[in-house]
Amino acid sequence: MSKTLIAKISLIIIAIGWGATFLPIQKALYYINVPSFLFFRFLFSGIFMYLASLKFGLKFDKNSLIFGVILGFFMFLDFIFQIYALKFTYSSTVAFIIGLNIVIVPFLVCFFFKVKLSLKAILSAFLAVVGLFLLSNTKGFGLGLGEALALISAFAYAFHVVYTGKFVKNCNIYALLVVQFFTVSFLTLIYAILFAKTTPNSYKILGGFEIWLSLNFIYILIFTVIFATIIAFFVQTKAQIYLSPTQTALILSLEPVSAGFIGYFIGQELLTKAQIFGAVLIIISILISELNFTKFIGKFTRKI
Repeated sequence: MSKTLIAKISLIIIAIGWGATFLPIQKALYYINVPSFLFFRFLFSGIFMYLASLKFGLKFDKNSLIFGVILGFFMFLDFIFQIYALKFTYSSTVAFIIGLNIVIVPFLVCFFFKVKLSLKAILSAFLAVVGLFLLSNTKGFGLGLGEALALISAFAYAFHVVYTGKFVKNCNIYALLVVQFFTVSFLTLIYAILFAKTTPNSYKILGGFEIWLSLNFIYILIFTVIFATIIAFFVQTKAQIYLSPTQTALILSLEPVSAGFIGYFIGQELLTKAQIFGAVLIIISILISELNFTKFIGKFTRKI
């Protein structure tokens, strides 16, 4: 099995795993505000990643420090603008717009790195966007404040994917992740103190920064820190050594698909026929991106 195929399979598993985090995180956010939760999630992720990496060649250098801060900043923007967007428009609309990173990524790669877009990549991206539109069940789209903020979040996420692919080849992967996690943790702490509002069931520490004193919080943190952050981002970063940013963005579009089906089968949430069709379109778009049409047509022609 080639390293490229292993990278693709690993990324599919991570996308499905990220989708599985929606339900527990959604429940946690009734008891602690988002930036405070993100602070604890990325703080412990940074600590455990650092300790685990000591045995695997952790080495800080200029590149890993600079690149880690840049990627951490993009990730922070993604989370924060997504939060703001939800205050001004439907969550389904936000989900759809953020999913547009599937289209944004290949164009960013084309613009910044002069990589030519293939027809297959454009077709796959188009089908994935249509699928996301149906899956998100959005009621409409107009560029108001909420939509504009969601679009900034989509661009931040797209930049994160694109530059992860560039940076990971030029620095220590462990150091890159450690710096990235601590950067997000620091920025979310500042944001929580200055701008966040406390929730009724939490313990206020400073400004809007708070903690939820519950065993459930510890369980959710363990799950999101170990599986949804340390393992997931390590696999994504490692996979991007072998996959293009466009391939990465397309495979990660399986995240809302898995979230939808997990919510349907476990969380008793309803999915319409249009949403199910949208999920199928996303899967088809990924299959199209992986098919070698020239080879397939050649075999078909020889048979005729």
